[in-house]
Amino acid sequence: MSAVAKLQGQKEQLLARLEADPGPNERAEIQALLAKIETALKLLAAKHSAATGETA
Repeated sequence: MSAVAKLQGQKEQLLARLEADPGPNERAEIQALLAKIETALKLLAAKHSAATGETA
C-alpha cells in the first residue's frame, strides 16, 4: 500500500470519528492529526509532480 493510500485511509477514519461527535479535547486532537495528514498529502503530491514534470 502506498503512502498516499495509507494517509487517505487514516484521514477517512479520523473524519468518521469527527462525525461521532467527540468531546472538545478529542475533536482538537483529531483536527490536529487531520492537518498533519493534509500537509503530508500536499508534500507527496508536490514531490510526485516534480518527479513527473507535471504542473499544477
